[in-house]
Amino acid sequence: MKRLTPYLLALPSWMWLAVFLVVPMAAMASVSLQTGNAIDGFAMTFSFSNYADALGRYSTQLVRSLWYGGLATVAMLVIGYPVAYWIAFKGGSRKSVYLFLLLLPFFVSFVLRTISWGFLLADDGVVFGTLKGWGLLPADFHVLATTVAVVGGLTYNFLPFMILPIYVALERVDPRVVEAAYDLYASRTAAFRRVVLPLSLPGVFAGVLMTFVPATADPVNAQVLGGTGNTMIGNIIQTEYLTNLNYPTASALSFTLMAVLLIGIFIYARALGTENVLEAAAR
Repeated sequence: MKRLTPYLLALPSWMWLAVFLVVPMAAMASVSLQTGNAIDGFAMTFSFSNYADALGRYSTQLVRSLWYGGLATVAMLVIGYPVAYWIAFKGGSRKSVYLFLLLLPFFVSFVLRTISWGFLLADDGVVFGTLKGWGLLPADFHVLATTVAVVGGLTYNFLPFMILPIYVALERVDPRVVEAAYDLYASRTAAFRRVVLPLSLPGVFAGVLMTFVPATADPVNAQVLGGTGNTMIGNIIQTEYLTNLNYPTASALSFTLMAVLLIGIFIYARALGTENVLEAAAR
């Protein structure tokens, strides 16, 4: 019985994954190979051409989504790492307060937060309308329906997912190791580059994964803050599923996006060096 205990404890988790992940994925894989329409129904025809057709029609949106997701991830890393570093090493007894303030926006709906950015970035809104009234911006200046607006919204909405894992990794860094680097006449820059940064790689690795994947597939920011020229693949999948009722194409696009993201993650892991990440995490 003792040998079965670990498996019995893990059984609810495996059942949850099977019911809410494996079964839906299998169903979506089946739908992606079907042909037909919502009126007459769909039939399994093993139509692998659905993938070629979907990719041929929406390759622009797929590339745009990867580009926006990459830009937002880089922006989150540039902004989030210093914030996590400051909280971990300079936060003192108020670390919990800073982390609470960081998570405070999550008490508001994701959609509402994005819509509020739409109000802030509106051409005649509180910010730009006021600046135009003062003559500091030209009358035709706008940010909404641009790449900047969409990438900015993605960066804002997913930024805590970059900061938190980096903070956790930095929090584990033993200050004595950094002090030892100083004792060996290392400058602050050298100590950070040779000691702190390598030890924080597990957090960077996790943060990039936790932000790039959802940012690339997100349909909300492009719909609220973007225009017709900023449509992302998530918007296309949503439209194909809910408006056009073209389930095979939507399923094929979903699997194509997942495959592209998995390949990108694999390349990223190889480039960063998973052995180095795991070695740093074990310290």
